[in-house]
Amino acid sequence: MQERISFDWNGLTIVGKLDLPDGAATPLPTFIVLHGFGSTKDSVSSPEMAKLLNNRGYATLRIDQPGCGESGGERGRHICLEQVAVAKRAIDYLLERPEVDGGRIALVGASFGAAVSIYTGGEDKRVAAVISSGGWGNGERKAKLQHPPPDAWEKFTSMLEEGRRKVAAGEKMTVPRYDIVPIPEHLRANLDELSLMEFDVETAISIYDFRPEDQVGNIAPRPLLLLHPTDDSVTPASETVELFKRAGRPTDCHFLAEVDHFLFSEEDPRITDLIGDWLDKYFPLQT
Repeated sequence: MQERISFDWNGLTIVGKLDLPDGAATPLPTFIVLHGFGSTKDSVSSPEMAKLLNNRGYATLRIDQPGCGESGGERGRHICLEQVAVAKRAIDYLLERPEVDGGRIALVGASFGAAVSIYTGGEDKRVAAVISSGGWGNGERKAKLQHPPPDAWEKFTSMLEEGRRKVAAGEKMTVPRYDIVPIPEHLRANLDELSLMEFDVETAISIYDFRPEDQVGNIAPRPLLLLHPTDDSVTPASETVELFKRAGRPTDCHFLAEVDHFLFSEEDPRITDLIGDWLDKYFPLQT
C-alpha cells in the first residue's frame, strides 16, 4: 500500500511516499529513504532501496528534500544541514503514524543521502539504524579527490571563493552540476529527467563544509551498515574507509567489485543478500 504524504518544515511543504507492505501486521519498523544529490524520491535508487526493504516486510518513507521533486523550496539550493533537519522532521511525522513502530525508525541513503543519513543518525538518538551506500565523510577531502590538483582543484576552489564572496554580498551565483560533483559520461544515464543540472553556489559550499565523519562514531551502539563500490568513479571508496575508521560498533562495511556508484541501479543480487543478512542480524522485523 502506497500513500502520498506531506508535512511542513520551516514553512515548506515536504512531500513523500509512505509504502506499507501488503498484509503486514503493524506497527512496523520503518526506513526513511534519502535520495542522492539533486535527485528525487522517484529517481531510480530511492524506489529500488524502498522495494528491497518492502519486500522484506519493512515500511519505507521516501521524501523529496527541499527544492527537489514535489517538495517546496528553491530549486538548486541544497544545504546539507537543512537536509539533516528535514530528515529529523520526517522522524517526527512517522512518530505520529500508528502503522510505524516509533522505537524502530531507521535511515538509508545513497551518496549525498548516505552522508545526510550518517550525520542525522549520529546527531539524533531516535534513529535506530543507518545504511549508507556510496557515502562520504568529509566534503573537503572528497572534493579534492573528485577535482584532482593542480588544475581541477584550482578551478574548483576558485569557484568556491567567488561563491563565498557572492553569498556574503547577498548575490546569486549558479554552478553546473558536474562542476560540483563530476560524473563520468558513461554513468550520466542514471540521472533521470527530474535530476537538477544547475545549483546555487551555496550548495557547493555546503557540501564542501559538511563532515558526517564527525558524527559517525555517535551512531554506536546502534547498528550501521556501510556499502561502497570498490571502483566508485563518483565518490571515492576511500571515503567509506575513513567513515569505518571512525565508526563505533556494531558496524559492518562491505566493498563490492564490478559495480559503480549507482549501486541500487545495478540489480546486483549481492546487494539484496548483504542487506538481508544484515537486517536479520541487527535490525530484524521482530524483536
